[in-house]
Amino acid sequence: MSTEQTPFLVEVIYALPNQQKLIKVNVTPGTTCIEAVKLSDMQLYFPEIDLETVKLGIFSRLVKHDEVLLPGQRVEIYRPLIADPKDVRRKRAEKAKEDGRINKITGGKL
Repeated sequence: MSTEQTPFLVEVIYALPNQQKLIKVNVTPGTTCIEAVKLSDMQLYFPEIDLETVKLGIFSRLVKHDEVLLPGQRVEIYRPLIADPKDVRRKRAEKAKEDGRINKITGGKL
């Protein structure tokens, strides 16, 4: 039986509202998500990525940095939220109330 580890391909992706970058990386079995991000050199294109605190995912599922990759997976680098979703919903509800649209389902007036 061979002890050689066959490399496989994974994708690393990062997207901004007006730009995205997808980099394919050959990794060996046992490579973690954060190692694949480092191998992709994505920070050369987007220096704002902080590898210590960045949130990562695999096909929209949040993962830990040390999760081991499988062949064909895509590591997604998530941007920090610019607004708290709860605050946005609260402000939208307050505006609807001020406008007289207090029906939560239809937004219609009573």
